[in-house]
Amino acid sequence: MNIDNLEAFMYVVHLESIHKAAEALFLSQPTVTARIKTLEQDLGIDLFLRKGRSLTLSEEGKAFIPYAEQIIRTYQQGKKLLKREEHPEEIVIGANIITSQYFMPYALPLLKKAHPELRFKFISAPNEVLLDKLLQKQLDIAFMKDVSHRGIQKNLLLNNTVKLVVYPGHPFQFQETISVQELANEPMVFFECGAFDWNRVYHLFEVANIEPKIEFLVDHLEVAKSMILSENGIGFLPSLSIIEELQQGKLIEIDISHLFEINQPIFAVHLSNGFAFQKEWDDFLLSVQEFENGSVFSIN
Repeated sequence: MNIDNLEAFMYVVHLESIHKAAEALFLSQPTVTARIKTLEQDLGIDLFLRKGRSLTLSEEGKAFIPYAEQIIRTYQQGKKLLKREEHPEEIVIGANIITSQYFMPYALPLLKKAHPELRFKFISAPNEVLLDKLLQKQLDIAFMKDVSHRGIQKNLLLNNTVKLVVYPGHPFQFQETISVQELANEPMVFFECGAFDWNRVYHLFEVANIEPKIEFLVDHLEVAKSMILSENGIGFLPSLSIIEELQQGKLIEIDISHLFEINQPIFAVHLSNGFAFQKEWDDFLLSVQEFENGSVFSIN
């Protein structure tokens, strides 16, 4: 019995569509159909009832699901056991640019300490590339912005809200509320990156028919942060990048929730089927709690 045929069956079951299963497996629809038919021939039963283009599980197909899941799971466990010590099992993790720079350097050493038998391969890439690599099984886990796809499972991981920050002693630090006009009058360091919906910031001023005073337009987050720290302007920055500066009082967050909010959560994502790293997944979620509690900055 071919494991690929079992996998194709489970993808069709979960996604309820040969078309969607083919998309998730990066195969053609005829290939997925052929794998299902070969599996049915091996078993001597019809796993699906076919009527035109519609496809529904037969009673035998429903009964076979737990056995297919067990075979796939046993196969994956067997692969683990057969790996030699000199070739440690590898887990491939990907993250978008912001998460790569500000969270992964903290999380990866913790994971390695908890799982010394594993080798960790890390890839930094834009969100759309991460999704493609995940679906092609080139990644085991991806950390990225919210995405919708029936072939994946996701968990909310990190809060990466975009915040308005100023340097200590700036007049905004002592005001209860800030108007759009006051905000537009301040010299601004504007960091623009495709990972965030910066049009929301522009729109704030467009609605008020006000031109913001953008003195510096940069495409590197650390450059933007350094310019704000050196009191060359104020700016909007993703919260992951400024945790340490806010805790140490080097930057001050200004509440402008009465004007608008940009929530940009980071999700941990893996394939719905065939995921072999549940323990590592749980440890990642634990590392997030420690990170957001600020313990990252107490580690030497």
